[in-house]
Amino acid sequence: MPRAVTPTHSRLGLLRDRDFRRLFAATALGQLGDRIVFLALPLVAIVALHADEFQVGSLTAMTSAGSLLVGLPAGAWVDRMRKRSVMISADFLRAFVLMTIPAAWWADLLTVGWLYAVALVHGVLTVFFDVAYVSYLPHLVGRGHLVEGNAKLSGIRSVTGISGPAMAGPLVGWVGAPVTLLVSSAGMALSGLLAGGIRKREPKPESSERSRLVRDIREGLNFVLTHPALRAIMLGDAVFNLFLVMYQTMLLVFLEREMGLESFGIGLVLSGMGCGALLGALLAARVSKRVGQGPTIWLASLVTCPLTVLMPMANPGWSLCAAAIGMAALSLGGVVRYVAQASLQQALTPDRLLGRMNATARFVSWGGIPLGGLLGGVSGSVFGAAATLWIGAAGMTLSILPALLSPLRTARELPDGKDPEPVR
Repeated sequence: MPRAVTPTHSRLGLLRDRDFRRLFAATALGQLGDRIVFLALPLVAIVALHADEFQVGSLTAMTSAGSLLVGLPAGAWVDRMRKRSVMISADFLRAFVLMTIPAAWWADLLTVGWLYAVALVHGVLTVFFDVAYVSYLPHLVGRGHLVEGNAKLSGIRSVTGISGPAMAGPLVGWVGAPVTLLVSSAGMALSGLLAGGIRKREPKPESSERSRLVRDIREGLNFVLTHPALRAIMLGDAVFNLFLVMYQTMLLVFLEREMGLESFGIGLVLSGMGCGALLGALLAARVSKRVGQGPTIWLASLVTCPLTVLMPMANPGWSLCAAAIGMAALSLGGVVRYVAQASLQQALTPDRLLGRMNATARFVSWGGIPLGGLLGGVSGSVFGAAATLWIGAAGMTLSILPALLSPLRTARELPDGKDPEPVR
């Protein structure tokens, strides 16, 4: 068994451990690159290639289509490999793929089709990275430190959520969106180097010549779909992500074309969302302890999702500032919910099924993201960007229903043990 991080009473907590610090730093650089991609890639289409609403929605769909293409087999494959190695390889490959966009731009070869291809490949690699990343944390820190580990990693992701758009906005205005992606590529490459310096190794997964991919996938599906708490988390995420992506697909279009914001102003709005996410990471452990793991999952969305209606109601001026605060609240609630549900998912799943559980949950809960991107594009073309934001806000609020109708409504504590029973 891998040696877990030694408990500590210092305020630094897990950050006193050298390997966790490396994972923490790798997360910071990788997420910084990813946040810049989030802003720069659609702006390459909107500003540099003058894409219409449907093309922007299709680009969003391509970014997340990897979850549908490889979502289920990715978990079975990751469970057969060392998670750390998967993370390193995915980081370096994503860095290379992103470099092709500025290269094609300089060669006057860049097209919307090229962006689709890069978004699709990048999305597939991100599936493998995310499944390995979430499955690796219990091996590194031990199950007793999952809430703290998820909270700290969510905190640094929130910091990059502030600094990424704040950095990307001026960079896009200065050197252009295609060249800005070089910074994203560098961040992911450095993330891979730092992850390569982690000394702790999880044991090599046991393999059998009789092992079959379909059987492994079926086992993961059966575990998640028959577990009442895991099933509710997965279905709630599916609804939330579908409408969130509809909302996000038209958010940049709304800010750029209806609010008249330039790249710097859009970056400030997204940085405000990062501030909310950072506050959520700081509060997540306290909220989960005080309210309970299960209630936190649905209360966080119930309190914050309705505030997203402030954006389609906004006009240039003070009301846009209020709408930005509503978006920051959405990010705050999203991080609090993520920390609670990720810790619960990890605690409920045996080690040998972690990869398949995460891949299955991602496949179902993220499977609607490509559809959300397409629906957002179609809705934006037919009804306009503002109307699409209204639809997205309503759908995100309704995503609490699966949790309310499950044991998560009252489940307060993480289970103990490596082969836990369902939440009662």
